[in-house]
Amino acid sequence: MQEERVDDEQHTRGEIARQLRKEREARNWSLSALSSHSGVSKGTISKIERGEASPTAVVLSRLAAAFGFTLAGFLLKAEDSGDPVSRRANQPEWKDPETGYRRRQIFIKADHPIDLTAIEFPPNQKIIFPAAAFGARRHLIWVQIGEIVIQIGANSHRLKAGDSIGINVLTDVSFENDRDAPCFYLVATAK
Repeated sequence: MQEERVDDEQHTRGEIARQLRKEREARNWSLSALSSHSGVSKGTISKIERGEASPTAVVLSRLAAAFGFTLAGFLLKAEDSGDPVSRRANQPEWKDPETGYRRRQIFIKADHPIDLTAIEFPPNQKIIFPAAAFGARRHLIWVQIGEIVIQIGANSHRLKAGDSIGINVLTDVSFENDRDAPCFYLVATAK
């Protein structure tokens, strides 16, 4: 199982690298131009494009936003097979190398208005997503196991198993697991 996860992560890293380069070249942007649009350093972008580094959730969100995509939208372009059925064995996983945050894309199709993602959020970790990561999409977070603190602007919300929250804002949003156990939650996104 561990070997499969490593292979999946390497495969996903390659897909992200190809899609990043494809989007940049389609716009005739240099590394400097993408760096300017995203706020991500040229060196980091270059390493990601060469498959030498896996981007963090925040970095990938900034890069996706520079192209006008949400994080999920960018990953869709990198991973979509076109099959209307989303088989468990083919659901791409991606792991944030900085925090260990893991996302599995349960369902996402270009022609369907709803995406569904499963998140495993490690204990004692925090991620601040820039407003651009959410775009104009609506997100519904539904906690399955554990607890998480979600801060939207000045408002902080502690969610426990069974709790849910809708996010439809243009502001930075932080997710923090301040517990000693992982938190598992689902994210439904409406286009």
